[in-house]
Amino acid sequence: MNPRLIQHQLVALLGQFPAVVLLGPRQAGKTTLALAEMARRGDAVYLDLELPSAQRQLDDPEAFLLAQRNRLVILDEVQRMPELFAVLRGVIDIRRRDGETSGQFLLLGSATGVLLQQTSESLAGRVAQLELTPFQAREVLPADASGTALNSLWVRGGFPLSWLAQGDEQSLRWREAFIATYLERDIPALGPRMPATTLRRLWTMLAHVQGGLLNQSQLAASLAVSGQTVSRYIDILCDLMLVRRLPAWHGNVGKRLVRAPKVYVRDSGIAHALLGLENLEAVLSHPVAGASWEGFVIEQLLAAAPQAEASFYRTAHGAEADLVLTMRQGETWVIEIKRSSAPTVSRGFHLAAADVGATRKLVVAPVGAPYPMRDGIEVMDPLTAVAQLAE
Repeated sequence: MNPRLIQHQLVALLGQFPAVVLLGPRQAGKTTLALAEMARRGDAVYLDLELPSAQRQLDDPEAFLLAQRNRLVILDEVQRMPELFAVLRGVIDIRRRDGETSGQFLLLGSATGVLLQQTSESLAGRVAQLELTPFQAREVLPADASGTALNSLWVRGGFPLSWLAQGDEQSLRWREAFIATYLERDIPALGPRMPATTLRRLWTMLAHVQGGLLNQSQLAASLAVSGQTVSRYIDILCDLMLVRRLPAWHGNVGKRLVRAPKVYVRDSGIAHALLGLENLEAVLSHPVAGASWEGFVIEQLLAAAPQAEASFYRTAHGAEADLVLTMRQGETWVIEIKRSSAPTVSRGFHLAAADVGATRKLVVAPVGAPYPMRDGIEVMDPLTAVAQLAE
């Protein structure tokens, strides 16, 4: 098992809360991480709720769960049985009264909407939430990793079986199978049915407009479906943590701001598979290369600062920043992402930094070593930026 950065957070939260929800897309490594915690404890119960045999054990969920006193119960794909949440509340309270105040349940799920709604309604004050992303660069690459290694992660993406594949061809084949599984089974289970071919076209269109403003009416017209249908399926892709809608910055600066969100396929490897791009040469020769790199870096940065409020900034008059991070401490980082090894910034970036009151200005690019630019701008490679955000 590759060590995961959130493993110590998971252990800490299980030591504090009765229940922890571990969110993440399929195949990101949630089950592997949970089974590692099960092995560490030596006395836990694991149920995969996609299996009929596990569901049968929960025919009387209250009796079964109460029988597991003083043991961690791991429920995988728990969104498959939303009726469990009402029972969990009562069981948690009973076990609490018996002195078991923490570490009762670890709930794994790949659909954030269902889980977050159920936990907020049924388990308020009893549950903590944690997100497991696919592999991040700082988990699988050394701090001084070469550009070649970082490019490989960018091309393949971070899903473990894609990253660890023997070659680019095998990696692409795994990602294509992963996409097919979502199209044929997981997405239809969460919403009104759309033909898999139409849904794939939508997902592919989102990959083509990686980093662009989301125009749902244009997508709907291209697919010959209603705008409401497109909106619903983009909601589902976001719910499954496959697509990110990055909101526009919403402060009051007395200027005409762009309000539409940007849209990204969250894992760069999945975006490349949707576009049929197998290797680095194919990615670099495609028009999406710059936007794909931007999305890849954004995911690395956001994973390093999960508590930051993320947005982008753009005005009708050309002020623009790829990423604005508002920290809990009150700091505001304004970040421009470039694919060039000799990056420059436009006047629009300076205007954006002034408009949002930036306390730190970064340009993140594949450079050999960090260096300063004029006006207090710092240029650094993605791994250095991630390390500074994670401090």
